[in-house]
Amino acid sequence: MTIFKKTALVYCENQFGLVDGKTAAGLIRHSEIYTIVGVIDSSLAGKDAGKELGGKKNGIPIFANLDEALAKLSEMPNCYIYGKAPLEACLSPEERFLILEAMEKGMDIINGLHEFFSEDQEFVNMADKHNIEIKDIRKPPKLEDLHVFTGQISKVNIPVIAILGTDCACGKMTTAIELNKALNNLGIKSILVATGQTSLMQGARYGVSIDALISQFVIGEIENSVIQAFEKESPDIILVEGQSAVSHPAFMSSLGILKGSMPDGIILQHPPGREFRCDFPHLIMPTVESEIQLIEAISQSSVMAITLSHENLANEEILTIIEDYEKQFKLPTTDVLSHGCQKLVQTLAHHFPKLSQKIKQENVEKLPVLAKR
Repeated sequence: MTIFKKTALVYCENQFGLVDGKTAAGLIRHSEIYTIVGVIDSSLAGKDAGKELGGKKNGIPIFANLDEALAKLSEMPNCYIYGKAPLEACLSPEERFLILEAMEKGMDIINGLHEFFSEDQEFVNMADKHNIEIKDIRKPPKLEDLHVFTGQISKVNIPVIAILGTDCACGKMTTAIELNKALNNLGIKSILVATGQTSLMQGARYGVSIDALISQFVIGEIENSVIQAFEKESPDIILVEGQSAVSHPAFMSSLGILKGSMPDGIILQHPPGREFRCDFPHLIMPTVESEIQLIEAISQSSVMAITLSHENLANEEILTIIEDYEKQFKLPTTDVLSHGCQKLVQTLAHHFPKLSQKIKQENVEKLPVLAKR
């Protein structure tokens, strides 16, 4: 079956390739719903989006503004995506004007902020006038459609793996998506449960943006998403995208993911080149050791592998860190963007014999690497 993908222009002014531009970066690397035709970031205008993310050129241009984008693109994009994920909940006046401008051009608006454009009367009026659609990705389900924890997660009898991290915006989603693709390419039916707005924009069929939920329903919504994926898809394995970090003082999301999904194993993502937590320059990063101890103290599952972000690091440094971590923690360690998912697949096969029976080693060795550095 052919899936029609809408074309989309992604707004990411002054943040593309940085931590608050993770939504745009995620969509450039992977999207099952949209064909990304350009990025708006005047600080990188004229450059290639793929190359700016540390990979090869992918032919997706970066434009200075909407006018330049529309002048150079062969046709009007279907959608205008707000591609930043800032701590601030609301649009600036300048960005508000840009959203209205995109509406006037006839583009649907895809919004990942906590501020819901579909409840803003000016936006609603403009959308009606130009017959366009507003999608608020973070908008939670209606109260009557929310779920509390039931314990039915216990009937899920396949491996559930949570991809957690030591910080926000450190590569958890990227690792989850790349591992999910690698497993499916090997004939293992893997389903990714999304817990954030970016992975939902990318096309995840199960999950919810948990940071927009009333806290009482976070654990239940995660449990329900895993159960729905299990019952409707009959997968071999379910991966659950992580959010923030268990140790992070500003967020509770990882704790909810641990409780709601009750994972059989955990992959821990870490940015070794990061000294302070992103957006919190006074908070020193936790160590991998302390994060593992905390996770395993409050969960019945164990960390089975470590994955790294090569942020601020040369490839030679990453190779040294991988070797050091494997010696120190006795856990397989890799950077999926630079070195692929072979180690992760082999680790899952080792821990779960039913998966091992479906995986041929020669196929694992042929798994592609996303981007050479």
